[in-house]
Amino acid sequence: MNAFADAIGPANVLTDAEDIAPYAVDWRGSYRGVPEAVLRPGSTAEVSEIVRRCAAEGLAIVPAGGRTGLSGGAVPQANGPRSVVLSLERMNRIRDLDTRDFSLVAEAGCVVQTVQQAAAEAGRLFPIQWGAQGTAQIGGMLSTNAGGIRTLKWGNARELVLGLEVVLPDGRVLDDLRRVRKDNSCYALRHMFIGGEGTLGIITAAALRLQPALKRVETAFVAVPSPDAALSLFGRVMESGAEVIAFELCQRICMEMAAKHGVGLRMPLPLESPWFVMLEMSASHASVPLREILEDTLGAAMEAGEVTDAAIAESDARGWVSGRSGRIIRNAHARMGRRSGRTHRCRFPRCPSFCGWRSGRCSLVGQRDGCRRSGMRGMGTSTSRSMRRRGWTGRPGSLGPGEWSRW
Repeated sequence: MNAFADAIGPANVLTDAEDIAPYAVDWRGSYRGVPEAVLRPGSTAEVSEIVRRCAAEGLAIVPAGGRTGLSGGAVPQANGPRSVVLSLERMNRIRDLDTRDFSLVAEAGCVVQTVQQAAAEAGRLFPIQWGAQGTAQIGGMLSTNAGGIRTLKWGNARELVLGLEVVLPDGRVLDDLRRVRKDNSCYALRHMFIGGEGTLGIITAAALRLQPALKRVETAFVAVPSPDAALSLFGRVMESGAEVIAFELCQRICMEMAAKHGVGLRMPLPLESPWFVMLEMSASHASVPLREILEDTLGAAMEAGEVTDAAIAESDARGWVSGRSGRIIRNAHARMGRRSGRTHRCRFPRCPSFCGWRSGRCSLVGQRDGCRRSGMRGMGTSTSRSMRRRGWTGRPGSLGPGEWSRW
């Protein structure tokens, strides 16, 4: 490891077991593997040098960001080849932010929430949003092509990228940080690395697309009788004239789990319905009567039998849908015994039949193995996430503030 110490400094080559421990296990404790070292470069040139030396010595590289993933991608294989973890946490600068161009350039180690805050301070919006955004980093977000609850409106991470800087497997650097919207000059090489999880190269910086800041946001928590009713509600809100930025379908057991383990959380509705929808609408101009549109839409949905109850959030409760819900549910999973998770994809018109199939299948598994299952469906994003688990541990969360007006 002396060669790496010469390249990036001894303080950035971690070899002690205590220092390596956080990098040798995933967030849920499901995957474990001990690297020979953890390397923490501070620049693209240092990443390039590390990649060259690892190639020469036959060392596998495991890129790591905020390590919030649930599939073990940032953890070495327990019985795999000799490896080092390459953590980009020191590469955390925002190199440039151009409000007129609606773009910024951020290094891979920037925390996603830091980028969101920088954009907000400049009067712009970096729209991707999910529960782990306060820990997840830009490099990991792009390497997994992360989505989040606002994929419905702005797409996955791939749709927010204008260009990348990447260190290739032989140590060469691909500098493609051009912030050009219309570029039909050649292959869009950035798409080879987005979602590639570091297999074809290590992303060290990205040019990201920004949006106008949201002037109005309205959030609702809605009880629906079935996934089919939720699908009808989805069509109704999409035709309402407002911008729909999130539409998440959740089983009651999922909400019960959040209520049990969510510290400082109060449910906006009694958990009496088998299914719930969390939705967000937005407007980029303050004059848009967003609240009235939402109320009218929910009223019509109630008359049609698509909605059985609804609560519209006041300003201090909107963050529940936009970020806290996913984080609370994720934390709850970590407190539970044995568990396995799955993410599925299907066209959203097929969500009702798919949800019924999954629920029936999970019920059979539960009867056989003593498991309980929960699920969330990003109905507008064609995503289904299910979790089976044995045993409930952890303490119930306390109730806290969060004003909702019943409608």
